[in-house]
Amino acid sequence: MRPMLARTSDHLPEGPDWVYEPKWDGFRALAETGHGRAVLASRSGKRLDPKFPEVAEALAGALPDDTLLDGEIVRWGGADGEGGLDFDALQRRNRASTRAARGLAATEPCHYIAFDALRVAGADLARRSLTHRRARLKELFDGVDDPRLMLGWQTADVRTAREWFDGLAAVGVEGLVAKDARRAYRPGHRDWLKYKHRVTTEAVVGGVIGQPERPRALILGRRDPETGDLRIAGRTAELRADQQDALAGLLRAADDDHPWPRRLATAWGGGEPVAYVRVEPELVVEVAPDPAVSAGRWRHVVPYIRPRSDVHPHDVPTGLDLEF
Repeated sequence: MRPMLARTSDHLPEGPDWVYEPKWDGFRALAETGHGRAVLASRSGKRLDPKFPEVAEALAGALPDDTLLDGEIVRWGGADGEGGLDFDALQRRNRASTRAARGLAATEPCHYIAFDALRVAGADLARRSLTHRRARLKELFDGVDDPRLMLGWQTADVRTAREWFDGLAAVGVEGLVAKDARRAYRPGHRDWLKYKHRVTTEAVVGGVIGQPERPRALILGRRDPETGDLRIAGRTAELRADQQDALAGLLRAADDDHPWPRRLATAWGGGEPVAYVRVEPELVVEVAPDPAVSAGRWRHVVPYIRPRSDVHPHDVPTGLDLEF
């Protein structure tokens, strides 16, 4: 099953049917139990349990077989696990070998925050309302005492939600997710709304300025909503040294069947076109573009945030829309 998704909103919706949850800064993961084991799958369907064995172990030990949850893998930073959310630790874990991941599980343990129940002990809940699913999830977690597992917060009080929005930013919570409590779970549909401190989105890296091993800037792509073709959407600002380090090993030079031309025909900011290297369009990055568009591209250079190796290129929004 593909997870249900959210689209960006420039306001927090209000009304009797809306509920609100923190937008945890982690790896989205579906968790399924069976035969005494637990399998974790990313948004793209990639197996995550070999990289997060302590989370899989906790789920298998606490939940009944034939249960499917939706949630977020997070890492609380600090030696005592009481610091802010540490997304870089998740990236390190995701790049590690299975053996190295087991070592990191001991030194940088992660947690699973469950916010939806799609099946519990064989009972299918996906077609039921969020209100019903949430009640069943709370019942399930009443019997869970493993500190590695957490029931996600939820409130129907918009004032409480706004307090979360303001107060939790310091620990790395990105914003809020608003959900219609009457709705069923629709895999792959962007029916939820995300209201963030800054408007960010995803793009596919199709080229680099510099070398794939250490890019100075990224050439970003989005798929055409009509044809599905990958089009050049923009370029990032110059990358800092630490950002270049975080991209090491995530990009590789493209084969001859790359959909983009070998040379860029236009430039950003009125300068001369620059040489670039095409890379395989397989890495998704989080960026914060200005909504201004010119000649079918984001007009201004785009601030780069971080790699999102947990997101599949086909889950990136199409066109240049920032999802409002």
